[in-house]
Amino acid sequence: MSSRKKILVDEMDDGMDEKLNELGYDAFSVKKLLTEGKKLHTDYSIINYAKENNMILITRDTESGQACAENNLPCVLLDKEEIFKIVLEKLKQF
Repeated sequence: MSSRKKILVDEMDDGMDEKLNELGYDAFSVKKLLTEGKKLHTDYSIINYAKENNMILITRDTESGQACAENNLPCVLLDKEEIFKIVLEKLKQF
């Protein structure tokens, strides 16, 4: 059994799972799981899948991020605020 934390990448960032896997993470993509027949068409289904499979959800969906926070589920929210923080850090390099 793997001791690595499993990661679920929301549809908008499909492909990030492949990059994370290359770096040694155990990552899965909602989009790829849908093509395998998993029923992950709603935010609730995605969050529930992550919870049931002990996964960290990576999403840009603010509502999903809030749902994770309210239910104490691990989540990386890539919302506009987080992206803005990255922009500010990059601007400091100039």
